[in-house]
Amino acid sequence: MIETLLTVLVVLLCCGVVYAVAGARVVKQYERGVVFRLGRLRREVRQPGFTMIVPAVDRLRKVNMQIVTLPVPAQEGITRDNVTVRVDAVVYFKVVSPADAVVAVEDYRFAVSQMAQTSLRSIIGKSDLDDLLSNREKLNQGLELMIDSPAVGWGVHIDRVEIKDVSLPETMKRSMARQAEADRERRARVINADAEFQASRKLADAASEMSRQPAALQLRLLQTVVAVAAEKNSTLVLPFPVELLRFLERAQQPAEPPPADGSDGSTGSSANGPSVDGSAAQGSAADEPVAEPSGAAPAGAPSAGQAPARDGALAGVTARRAAGEAPASTARARTQGTPARAGGEAGPGAVASRDERRDDGR
Repeated sequence: MIETLLTVLVVLLCCGVVYAVAGARVVKQYERGVVFRLGRLRREVRQPGFTMIVPAVDRLRKVNMQIVTLPVPAQEGITRDNVTVRVDAVVYFKVVSPADAVVAVEDYRFAVSQMAQTSLRSIIGKSDLDDLLSNREKLNQGLELMIDSPAVGWGVHIDRVEIKDVSLPETMKRSMARQAEADRERRARVINADAEFQASRKLADAASEMSRQPAALQLRLLQTVVAVAAEKNSTLVLPFPVELLRFLERAQQPAEPPPADGSDGSTGSSANGPSVDGSAAQGSAADEPVAEPSGAAPAGAPSAGQAPARDGALAGVTARRAAGEAPASTARARTQGTPARAGGEAGPGAVASRDERRDDGR
């Protein structure tokens, strides 16, 4: 009888040990345990360490609470400015509610992956190529908000989203390379032109200063000679004064041509002007009448006041020639106070009226 009791006790003890071993669980520090008892969720979440469950009744599911790095496959899309690109990204997330991550969604990793792919395609269609290449921080924030909104109900928190790479077609790469090269060339030309402008202003100031101080040009010439002699000793420098070139240039200039009106100071005159011997100017038309005073002397017999008038007219003509007057006015001045060639002497009034008629005929 005692042996039977001892056997039963040993069997019960062994069953207890097996039961204890079957219900013993260890939850790691980065994990949390969710217990389902007969299919129903126990609200108590098992913390890290040793824990016990009822074998064949409870079922323990461990959930990783670490930050998960989930790569998003490359997605091909068309940007808002009609450029085909391939963009891949990476998502960093973690579970904040183990019960929701197990109950609310079948596989929270797969769900987050699919949501990240669809959100990435949506971001590509709403963005320009320049934004994808240079403004990635803003796109990362928008992508994070798009993925985090549905993931909150799954007990998952999106920590951050990063766009890794943007693949462009080869033609677009060549076009962008040409654009960048043209932009760099433009900036180089602008900088070079600005440098030339500043240098020209400095040279103009230097030239103005040297024009006020001629000795400065000679000093600059001597400095140039010293610089050339220091670099190349075999070079012969022969300074040539600029003033000598200016003198040769003035010497090679042709003489000024005589005036076209013939007023060069010679004794010759126009057809209607007086000759050297003081004779009167001949009329321009043969049928032009000549008015004579009633008391005129015969031709060839000069009056008493004729010689002084001729002398005064010659003096006036010489003064007008020196002043550069026109030949017509000179001839008119000469005819005043001189006798006519064909009709004898004429008074001052008659000569003046004849000049007026001649001017009207011209």
